[in-house]
Amino acid sequence: MSHLITGPDLTQRPPRSPRVRLGGFVILPRMLDKCRATIIGKNGEYHYNCPLDHHFLKFTGIDADLLKAEVAKGLGDGEILEWILANASIKNQPWQILQWSAYHDLRGPDSDAETLGWFAETVGKLSKNREDIRTWQDLLDLDDHVSFGGKA
Repeated sequence: MSHLITGPDLTQRPPRSPRVRLGGFVILPRMLDKCRATIIGKNGEYHYNCPLDHHFLKFTGIDADLLKAEVAKGLGDGEILEWILANASIKNQPWQILQWSAYHDLRGPDSDAETLGWFAETVGKLSKNREDIRTWQDLLDLDDHVSFGGKA
């Protein structure tokens, strides 16, 4: 089945939160938004196949270029999920996907001083009074919100 590729305009709004799940996977809907936007030339400051995306790609054993080629066919999220599950070289069980996603929901910066310092500095640029930003997901959500005119 051939579809016209459409995607979000990430120059006008952010991709979905990294917390949103598809098939139980966090990160995946955001990655698909960035992929579609890249294909149509509307990715703005967002990058497909970035380090965040690598976590999903490594966990599933999916090749980023092959996934992009499938997305370019204009398939919807459900169809892409079916393709991923059929083509993943690492066949994770539902409990593994649940644990992996829960880990990423809670994953914060490494405990080394350089990473912690960068994280704190970045949060400080976005908000002077947010003490609840502790995870990478928190930071991405805050950055998306502020980047599109929201107040921290």
